Order: sequence, then C-alpha cells, then structure tokens
Amino acid sequence: MGVVSWWFNGGDSDAVILLLGDSSKSLVPGQFTYFLGVGPLGLLAGFQSDFVGKTFGLDQKESENIVNSQQGALLVQLDQGIKFPAPSDHTKGKLYANVEDPSGAAVVVKGGGYINYLTEKQLPMLSEIGLSAKFLKLEGNAMSAPEYVADGSVAICYIAKGSGRLKVVGSEGKPALDSKVEEGDLFIVPQFFATSGIADDRGVELFAVITSSKPVLGQLAGNTSLWNALSPVVLQAALNVTPETEQLFKSKNSESIIIVPPST
Repeated sequence: MGVVSWWFNGGDSDAVILLLGDSSKSLVPGQFTYFLGVGPLGLLAGFQSDFVGKTFGLDQKESENIVNSQQGALLVQLDQGIKFPAPSDHTKGKLYANVEDPSGAAVVVKGGGYINYLTEKQLPMLSEIGLSAKFLKLEGNAMSAPEYVADGSVAICYIAKGSGRLKVVGSEGKPALDSKVEEGDLFIVPQFFATSGIADDRGVELFAVITSSKPVLGQLAGNTSLWNALSPVVLQAALNVTPETEQLFKSKNSESIIIVPPST
C-alpha cells in the first residue's frame, strides 16, 4: 500500500498483466484505489499550474507544461527514440521470482506435469504482504488429486493456459462447483474447500494466489493424506469395509498422489 509502480513493455508482442490484491481499505471497497502522479487523472492536474508553480519554483509557462503536457491517462504510447533503462539487477530475488520454472518444482510427475510453490521461504517479501503463490501445469488428460488449504486461507485461481474440468467440494461433502474452466477464467476457492481438476487433451496451466505467506496444504490422497494416520481397524470401521478392502485402499495411498498422469 502506498508504493509507486509503473510497467513498460519493451518487446514486440503484447503483455498481459493480472493484478490481484486486497481492496478492503480502498476508497470504494471492492475496487482498487489508484493515485496517479501524472496525466489528466494525476494528482498534479488537480492542483493546477499556479500551485505547482509555487511549489516547485516554476514560472507560469513551465508549470503549465508540467501539468498539461501528458494527455494519456493510464496507458501511454511512447514516442520513437525513447529508450527505457534496463531492469535493475539488485531487485532480482527480492521483489519478484519465476514461479513457472520447472527446474525448481516441488512436485514433478513424468507425463503428468509439475507444481511450483512460492512462499516466504523463497521470496521473503511475501511475508510482509501475507500472500503466497502456486503454479500448476497438467499435461493432457492428467489430474491433480484433491487438495485443500488446512490453515483456512483462501485461494484466488486463474487459468493461464489450456482448459479442463474443475471440481470444488465444500463442507458436508457437498460439491460447490463442477464446471469446465478455460484460459482467462478466474475463480475463488473459499477457506477449507477442497479442489481437484482434470486437464483436457491440450493440458492446462493454473496460477493461484493464496492468502497466507506460508500455507498449510492438505492432501486427500497419497502418503501424506489422513488415511495413513489411521489404524487399520479404525479405517475399516470408518469406511465400513472388509479388512481386505482396507488393505487395498491403504496400499493405493502408499506413495505420493498429487498429480495423476493419464492412463496408458
């Protein structure tokens, strides 16, 4: 809050920027409050040239030039010949990180995809804003096993590429959402809700922001799930199954099941 930022696209292709944030302290809750420095919507324009001139020691013509020259409001096309400075190397690793890089992925499943988590451990700045991020890439027809955030955090998810089927389950085991999702879709997973997804033939990429800098993630399948913590007789009674079925079920949860590759 209160930090000045600007964006510049120095390439030949379009850039798409997705902004996610907390607007509870905005002038209008639910909308971002922007304070622009320049242009017709900028703060200087509101004070007009006489105040600007007296503040900065400028004459009438100079102050009018400062206040009125920029007519672009939010997006500005630069004139030919203007060269912006290169990115600052000293900010790397402090203010931004690459969450797509598969080389440092937390989970990699051959033929299935990978998951990257970005928490305050990798990017300490996140501890100051109380957020973390997750990037999930599923290959065609692969599945992400049911997962939930156990500490009550909320996940804001964006489909960056591809499409698939998403299922969200809430309290009392009731489905909250069962729908096809496509590139450009944005959805919110409420606290304690579990999610699972299956990619279409061309795969899917999902980016999520979680409202905790060190979220506690829970799995409903695999060797880290709650089933392995229960003794055989308790699991038999809970599921109301025979010992043979209980042993089969537990054997299927003896390994990590976070991404399920497509069946061959």
